[in-house]
Amino acid sequence: MIEYLRQFFSDPRFQSGYDGIWQRIAEHCWYSLIAFLCAAAIGLPLALLTGHLGRGDGPIAALAAVGRAMPSLGLIVLLAVKIGVFNFNAALIPLVALAVPPILLTTHEGLRAVDRSVVDAARGMGMRPLQVLFRVEVPSALPLILSGLRTAAVQVVATTTIAAVISFGGLGRYVVDGLSQYQYYQVVGGGFLVVLLSVATLVLFSAISRLAISPGLRRNR
Repeated sequence: MIEYLRQFFSDPRFQSGYDGIWQRIAEHCWYSLIAFLCAAAIGLPLALLTGHLGRGDGPIAALAAVGRAMPSLGLIVLLAVKIGVFNFNAALIPLVALAVPPILLTTHEGLRAVDRSVVDAARGMGMRPLQVLFRVEVPSALPLILSGLRTAAVQVVATTTIAAVISFGGLGRYVVDGLSQYQYYQVVGGGFLVVLLSVATLVLFSAISRLAISPGLRRNR
C-alpha cells in the first residue's frame, strides 16, 4: 500500500496539468459542491415545512429509506446508457438523490423534536409562524440539521468518483483510469485522496458546528 502511494505521488504525470492532483481535487470539490447545494435546496425547504407543520412522518421516512437503497452507480449507468444522458446531469442526479434523504430526514426529525412548550410560548408571545420557525425551531434543531448536512456532504464527496464513469474528471478519474490500465497505484492514490477529502469535510462541519451551535445546545447533546 505504501509503495503504491509512493509511486502515485512521485509520478510526474500527476504533479501538474490536466491530470494533476490539484486539478483533480478542484474538479472533485466542484462536482461535490454542486450536488450538495442542489440536495440542500431540495431537502431543507421540504423538511422545514413538514417539520414545522408536524406532518409527513411516514412519507419522509419512506422517502429516506428509498433514497438510501438507491444504487448510485446503477442509476448513473441507466441514465447514461438507456436514456442517453451523457452530460454532468447523469452524475448529478444520483448524487443529489443520495444526499437528499439524510438532509430531509434529520431536519424533519430535528424540528419535530423541539420542545412543544417552547414553541407554544413563542406563539403566545405573538410570534408569527415564520418567526417561530426561524427564531425558535431552527436554532433548537440546528445540531440535527447540521448532522444531516454533514452526512450528506461526506456521502457526496465519497461518491462523486462515479462521475469518472461517464468520462468526467475528479478523483474518480484515477480509479477508473488505473483499473483500465492495470496501474493499481492510481487506484490506491485516488482512493486515498478521496478519504482525505472526506475527512476534511468532517473537520469543516465540525468547525461549523462549533461556531453555529450555542454552547448550551452542545452541552445538552
